Amino acid sequence: MMLHGETIQSPLPMDIPWWAPDHFVFFGVLYAVLFVLFAGLGYVVFKSAAQAAQDCQGGGSHH
Repeated sequence: MMLHGETIQSPLPMDIPWWAPDHFVFFGVLYAVLFVLFAGLGYVVFKSAAQAAQDCQGGGSHH
């Protein structure tokens, strides 16, 4: 647990002093952006794998 006035030791959520407004805003936005990026990346990987599996079975259309 961190005390007031300490600096952060790591960017992990449990090590951030969430009571400090500047830390709350910065890391809140950072984690939101990272979540959106990784969710989009996961969606693309999943859809690509599903389409590749469908193409291997002969069900896909070739352009």
